[in-house]
Amino acid sequence: MATAVSTPATAHAQEEPVQQITQLDSALLVRDECNAREHDTEPDEKLITSVKELGVEEPISVRPRPDGTYGVFKGWRRAQAAQIANETAEQDGRPVRTVKAFVRADLVDKDGYTRFLSLVENDHRQEMDARDTLKAQELSLVGMDEVDQARAAKAMGLKRGAVKHLRTAQKLDDATLRQATAGGMDLEQTAQLTEVESIPDATRRLLKALAKDQEEGRGGRGHWDQEFALLTEEQASTKARADAVAALEKSGVTLASTLSYDQRQTVKPLSDLTTGLGAPIDAAKHHGCPGHCVRLDEDNQPVWYCADPAAHGHKVRKQPKPRRTPDEEEQAAQKSAERARVVACNRAWKAAAGPRQQFITRLVKGKTLPEEARVFAQSVLLELPEFYGKWATKRDTTDVARFLGAKDGERTTAAELAAALPKAKFANVLFAQVAAAFEADIRDPKTYDMVRYRAAYLWESLSPRQAAYLLLLETLGQADNGSYALSEVEEQAAASHRPKTPDAA
Repeated sequence: MATAVSTPATAHAQEEPVQQITQLDSALLVRDECNAREHDTEPDEKLITSVKELGVEEPISVRPRPDGTYGVFKGWRRAQAAQIANETAEQDGRPVRTVKAFVRADLVDKDGYTRFLSLVENDHRQEMDARDTLKAQELSLVGMDEVDQARAAKAMGLKRGAVKHLRTAQKLDDATLRQATAGGMDLEQTAQLTEVESIPDATRRLLKALAKDQEEGRGGRGHWDQEFALLTEEQASTKARADAVAALEKSGVTLASTLSYDQRQTVKPLSDLTTGLGAPIDAAKHHGCPGHCVRLDEDNQPVWYCADPAAHGHKVRKQPKPRRTPDEEEQAAQKSAERARVVACNRAWKAAAGPRQQFITRLVKGKTLPEEARVFAQSVLLELPEFYGKWATKRDTTDVARFLGAKDGERTTAAELAAALPKAKFANVLFAQVAAAFEADIRDPKTYDMVRYRAAYLWESLSPRQAAYLLLLETLGQADNGSYALSEVEEQAAASHRPKTPDAA
């Protein structure tokens, strides 16, 4: 039973084929393999009751199949409700109803576009399972030609690289995926979450950063970029430690962490031990000892131990340690906490370089350099501060080339890239050079305090000029719809250098 009843007019004949509403026997309807919805596909009682009374009011969309059936890619829940209603129609005294359908013969063998149309339908009607949405989006785009793919991606609000991001995002477990979707992560951000989800609390931290960006209302993702960079740095640190442990295990060395409880009570570092005659013991001499074992310090460097010095003929250096007073215990705890803070701040400082340099690259590639950036670069070049001279003497323009658009592995020099730019972008080139000098100056968080003559860290002793550089980038990022924001450790470093407002005074 298939009767054409009308041919609706179309305002866009070139884009949308003329469709006919056809009455179809519900028994001929099957789920199309390109129907985007794979979860929550069963009709509920409310829908079934409605169809029993009124039939399927709104047409479904189908594709003809070789066996004479029709694949439903829009309205499969309504189609099933009609089938259920017709099964009991005779005994309930109801008429057996046909189903109004758009028969899309033009979509035969166009699986990608069919899946896309199904995705749009389901997404608009009732919230789909997040995983169904991602899978359908990916398969839709993969199955299309370039023209249809561009059109579909635009319709779904997806950006460049969507297929890659879609495939990556599906690696998240269902709970995390739902949390990311509910929190407002876009496709690229959801894909980035998969890269760092192994870090404890990564989802919460990224959602917090995303909320901060949303609260500022500029449409940027400066806080997200900083938190993602920090998580990436933490993940790299975790991996480096795991690799170091694996290398030690492969070499056959015993790890102190694997010793029994009794052995852990007697283990001593080789630096505290001597031979029976009082000679020092190093790792090479101790290698053959049955108690030879190792631990990794916070920099993943091996520290060698003996599991049981007394049993293996070693002597402990005579270094009597007096019992600590409560004040000394407190000082030791403070020292440990301070060391943990230093490690965390150093890691955060290194991580912040990534988003900062990405923003510099976007500034330099822009058509017009912001006036504040031009004036800042000009003043540095005219004043020739000491740090700039040190950078210039090294003659390393790798960062300049990268800011000007050089890709990894390219041999193009900064001078060649600059020569290819129009005259109007001369200020962009100057800013790239000044930014490269600053980046070299603040790359290592460790520095030396010339006033107090002691080692220090940039995040606690920025120079006024270094702070001015960071605050300039912050201002430019805010002006660029919040596309860049200082990281927490950078904000902490620059806090004392911010201009005093009347209220603060």
